[in-house]
Amino acid sequence: MDSIIRCRKCGTKMKSSRVDDFKVKFSCSCGFSEYRTAPAASKAINPHFSKESLLPMALDEAGRFFFEAERADRERKEIITLEEISMLASSDYNLDEVLKAVVEKTARRLGVDVCSIYLWDGEHLVLRATYGLAQEAVGKAKLKIGEGITGSAVKEKKPLLVEDISKDSRYRYFSETKEEQYKIKTMYSYPIFSGGSPFGVLNAQTVVQREFREDEIYFVSVIANLILGAVKMRKRL
Repeated sequence: MDSIIRCRKCGTKMKSSRVDDFKVKFSCSCGFSEYRTAPAASKAINPHFSKESLLPMALDEAGRFFFEAERADRERKEIITLEEISMLASSDYNLDEVLKAVVEKTARRLGVDVCSIYLWDGEHLVLRATYGLAQEAVGKAKLKIGEGITGSAVKEKKPLLVEDISKDSRYRYFSETKEEQYKIKTMYSYPIFSGGSPFGVLNAQTVVQREFREDEIYFVSVIANLILGAVKMRKRL
């Protein structure tokens, strides 16, 4: 019996189509797709299929090779981090403690230099927790919707990935955060909404130019939802 491959985005069973003797493409109705190495049975099709080709390697959407084992290990660690953050979100710890733990765990798992959470107070997006920036900026750094890359993500209602912030006129520098000592290069801002209303932003920043993999972007979106749940739960209490 063939194993069922489910979409890493929505969980739906994916359809497979052989690309060649070396790889198979799996596609989901939600639009997500990925490539995997062809099974060992490919040797029956191609008797010259080398043992080296049976290494757990695959192609990403850009046609670059990567080790499946490495990705599986990365995803396993992401799941562990999500479980830890989920428990924190539903714990009786106060919100500031939870948010501080969330940015630290998220930064370490993504391997980014800075991770910050801004929450909407009705007038501004206020820095509520940060890993990497000066802690004295918490509660002081504020942005209006549309201001900076952070505020622009909320205004445009979509995540923004800026590979080089020095070339983006929207970037807003806060002296309180002491960002100048980091020389931030790449920034990913994920806006958080409650229904159609702004709720906050989760930022990830690096000091070297970097791409974010599809599973990392999905990881950030899940963290954002956990932040939303954590704040709402404490407001109800």
